[in-house]
Amino acid sequence: MDRFRLGHSTATPWQQAADECLAQIGAIPADANLGFIYATDQLATEFGAILRHLKAHTRIEHWTGTLGVAICCSGTEYYDQPALAVLIAGFPDGSFRMLNVPGPSAANDTRSRDNGVQVALVHGDPRNHQLADIIERMPAQLGNGFLVGGLTSSRSYHYQVADEITEGQLSGVIFDSRVPVVSGLTQGCSVIGEVHTVTECDRNVAIRIDERPALDVFNDEIGEVLARDLERIAGYIFAGFPVRGTDTGDYLVRPITGIDADRRLLAVGDLLSAGQSIVFCRRDSDTAVTDLRRMLDSVKGRLDGVPHGGIYFTCLGRGQQMFGTPSREMQYIAEVLGDVPLVGFYANGEISGNQLYGYTGVLTLFQ
Repeated sequence: MDRFRLGHSTATPWQQAADECLAQIGAIPADANLGFIYATDQLATEFGAILRHLKAHTRIEHWTGTLGVAICCSGTEYYDQPALAVLIAGFPDGSFRMLNVPGPSAANDTRSRDNGVQVALVHGDPRNHQLADIIERMPAQLGNGFLVGGLTSSRSYHYQVADEITEGQLSGVIFDSRVPVVSGLTQGCSVIGEVHTVTECDRNVAIRIDERPALDVFNDEIGEVLARDLERIAGYIFAGFPVRGTDTGDYLVRPITGIDADRRLLAVGDLLSAGQSIVFCRRDSDTAVTDLRRMLDSVKGRLDGVPHGGIYFTCLGRGQQMFGTPSREMQYIAEVLGDVPLVGFYANGEISGNQLYGYTGVLTLFQ
């Protein structure tokens, strides 16, 4: 079969959208054994019914996916409307297993006898306070694992799919080494200045950086114009934390959440520790386009032939907000990779390796 087949629709009611997806997919090949489903949160109350409908008409037992405030597929993004995207695929028998992990200890059950790389494609519930710990530990618990995924984004229910509707978990599918995968991460920010060290802090408040008042270091990096009007930094300047053990310069982006000009303090959207490295970064569309193209070129160069299909997890702060026009982010992907069947959603946080990122895009391609 064409290993991946895509259908997507904005039709109403939901039955018509599901049927339009099935019509685009066409006759279901006998070796199709896994489905990916993404729907906007405007279809949250119908999500279970949609899943049952697709199962009944495809005879595919195994499904994974989630809801998003917006979703995406090949060359297209859907915002502010009921929308559904469905991708079906055929993988070697026994080459994947479903995942539904409620807490860190349960992740121990995910270990496989396969000594090759285990790629877990996952969706997380942002309301689960154990999630960061689960994500950090799971690659080692898989034996030789790598995670890709995103946190559900929804204005109502936070449903995910792991064969059935679930929530509150980390769920998805784990592929063994018989499923060749190429993955890439693109940042939406660029680093300004140099790497600094947090030398004194209290929870999420930086008191001193490089043994100087934290706000003084921050102001030096952002420049005199912004330092005179700190209200302008909202949504533009962020804190970044270099990821240990990477050779690609990845960093975790966190918002600046508060400034105390009198005491020269700086608050960020994460817990700090003395001795931690910190950078400051700028978020803008030019940087995002440049880094997206860099990631796509890198991924394309690592492919062994033409990819059969893929999944894209991208931040709610990206898409048309960052790239200027609707669907432009997905069009960039199509321009580099061609007409690859691709689905995904706009996430409340993105997962790559054992880290939870923000303002990033995580692309996973199946060869």
